[in-house]
Amino acid sequence: MSSECAIRVNNLSKSFPIYDKPYHRLLQMVAPGPKQRWFREFQALKGVDLSVARGETLGIVGRNGSGKSTLLQLICGTLTPTSGTVEVQGRIAALLELGSGFNPDFTGRENVYLNGAVLGLTQEEIRERFDEIAEFAEIGEFIEQPVKSYSSGMYVRLAFAVAINVDPEILIVDEALSVGDEAFQRKCFARINKIRDAGATVLFVSHSAGAVTELCDRALLLDHGELLLQGAPKFVVSRYHKMLYAPAERVAAIRESIRNHEDESPYSLSAAHSSDGDARIEAVPGGATVADDDSEAYLDEGLVPKSTLSYEDLGAVIEDAHIETLGGRRVNVLKSGNRYTYVYNVRFHVAAEAVRFGMLIKSVTGLELGGGQSATLEDTLPLVEGGSVLTVRFQFRCLMAPGAYFLNAGVLGRVGDGEVYLNRQIDVAMFRVMPDPQRLATAMVDFEISPSVEF
Repeated sequence: MSSECAIRVNNLSKSFPIYDKPYHRLLQMVAPGPKQRWFREFQALKGVDLSVARGETLGIVGRNGSGKSTLLQLICGTLTPTSGTVEVQGRIAALLELGSGFNPDFTGRENVYLNGAVLGLTQEEIRERFDEIAEFAEIGEFIEQPVKSYSSGMYVRLAFAVAINVDPEILIVDEALSVGDEAFQRKCFARINKIRDAGATVLFVSHSAGAVTELCDRALLLDHGELLLQGAPKFVVSRYHKMLYAPAERVAAIRESIRNHEDESPYSLSAAHSSDGDARIEAVPGGATVADDDSEAYLDEGLVPKSTLSYEDLGAVIEDAHIETLGGRRVNVLKSGNRYTYVYNVRFHVAAEAVRFGMLIKSVTGLELGGGQSATLEDTLPLVEGGSVLTVRFQFRCLMAPGAYFLNAGVLGRVGDGEVYLNRQIDVAMFRVMPDPQRLATAMVDFEISPSVEF
């Protein structure tokens, strides 16, 4: 990632007029001036300062209406700021809305030429790349049909295919990848990675925590038009979720604590990787106790997460999350291929209805590898009395590659007409998978592939 700045935003603000009645808009047009205003202002963005380095991938998270799309449109130049400045160095390709810039009466082919020209390609360049664009979009003969007949999925396929084939220096994606099947989404992410690896700057808006933490170098949190927090993706997403899932009466207080950086914790894997901003692992010398039975797993007392985050307590608290061997011995350094049990207790302060439990295993970058739940919505515990303490166990087989992993724990119940987290603990426990010189599997998860070679 270059230190050269691709995007610089200075004290950027954007306001929109809100008219209570349709005819107020007309009155404002015929009688403008400070004496009588027929509208009230909605501030979509408030004094945002931001710089994005060339080659950096920046994730933007926030609730609906937080100003994410407004910020991207200001950077692209499709909106004019009310105040502040935006400086952009490089050719931008943007996916801000499905099929934005498409003429609905034009065919897919005609829109490829139109959109390509808007993005700065010559007619000759578009002709040279048309087959590749059409192949990526995977819409077949519909390429010759008017785009008004397209489904939303076909719109975004074609729009994305054009955008990524203009060799952008800056690629901006605003939730466009939420449309389409999983195979196409994976194809899009692979192409984004290729563009990023070629040195392009990427701005990525998504509600998917896994996508932001895995794809982005840095993330920022917007709320009510204000830039609350920026930093390591895993750290920013965890604070966003804490605010998102908090009870309504606690949101303002949590927002202020995030804004004032009151709950920040160090987020690095080790001193050698402190700039990456992920969860810190501090091993205490001599803290490991090797097992004396036939298992090679053992407990390292110093292997403790420093990124634990708890949701608001709504009548239950998760306690003592840890991993055990099948014989009940506590461990956190595991041998790949063996089975273990993830255990935690849940203490209920008040009675709870329709209760179930869950767990999740994540990588250091926050990629969600897999998890489980104790019951379906139709098979929950109908009632748990206040004062009860339940022990939850999830048995799993360790199929991960050597490295560090983090565990979540959650308890859900019915409040009113909906299911909510009564308590959730992010990164409540962690474990390490020991090296295995006999391992043939590659990448993060062992799918127990059986290779064979025949002559």
